[in-house]
Order: sequence, then C-alpha cells, then structure tokens
Amino acid sequence: MITILSAFWPFYQFLWTCFFITMFLVGFWCIFMFFGFVIPLWLTEGLKEYFGKVKPFDPEDIRRKQVNEQKGVEVIFSNPKGNGPFLHDHDSHGHH
Repeated sequence: MITILSAFWPFYQFLWTCFFITMFLVGFWCIFMFFGFVIPLWLTEGLKEYFGKVKPFDPEDIRRKQVNEQKGVEVIFSNPKGNGPFLHDHDSHGHH
C-alpha cells in the first residue's frame, strides 16, 4: 500500500504547496484589510457616531427606501411593459 501512495508524492507535494501559498496570500489580505480598513473605520465613523457627531445608523432606514429613492441610483426598467413570464397582469397569457 505504501508503494502505491508514494507514487503520487510529487503531485501531493505540488497540491499542498499551492494550497499553502493560496492560504498565505488570503491570510495576509485579511490582516491588511483588518488593520488598513476595519480598524480605521471603527476609529473614525464608529467614534463619530458614538459621540453623537453623526446620526445613529439605522438599518431599517436603508431597508425602507425604494431603489429609485437611494442616492445616485438610476432605475432603468422601473415600469416594464409586455407579457413576459414574470409580469403578472391579470389579462395576460395563461400560466403563472
């Protein structure tokens, strides 16, 4: 049994090397994002909100808005016409 597995050793070594290099890069990316983005975000926006310099963040505020009410968003197909499969007119075609 050992002789069969040892025949694949170079390929396994190659796979583990690729895995190690990939995880190494992912780990460094996570470290850089945490110290370069997350912590500065906490220290600026989070502390501003904590000390009352900005309005407290309310996730329902975003959820309540329609897409075309959000800043900088243009809705191209806000009122589609026709009788496609996902347009639910009562007098259109038979299915749905």
